[in-house]
Amino acid sequence: MILFRSMLLLAALALLFSGCAAVGKNIEYQSFDPDKLEGVAPGRTTAAQVTTLFGAPTQVVELSGGNAYVYERSVSKATGAYFVLISFVRYDQQFDRLVFFFDETNMLTHYGFSLNADDAAYGLPF
Repeated sequence: MILFRSMLLLAALALLFSGCAAVGKNIEYQSFDPDKLEGVAPGRTTAAQVTTLFGAPTQVVELSGGNAYVYERSVSKATGAYFVLISFVRYDQQFDRLVFFFDETNMLTHYGFSLNADDAAYGLPF
């Protein structure tokens, strides 16, 4: 009887802790070359030149005094452990964003950026 209970407990534990692990990565859009920002200067760079350097923007926002071109890239990394009764998942998503502001004549007035996409990290899911 003790052997039967031990085997039943072992089978229950094996079922409980059976599962799988997964690792994933997703990259949206192309990475930005920070060196290209050196060729951008407010008052001298046009919208056409920005498009030549960085390609088509992810989003064009119409403003009262011109337009804003938004470029965005994201990197997502995920790790997970899936068991019969419980799952543990860690998901990290970081972004690169470039925003260029243009006046009515399509001349660059100012810009801003954050380059954090490469900071996305895998990690333990618990």
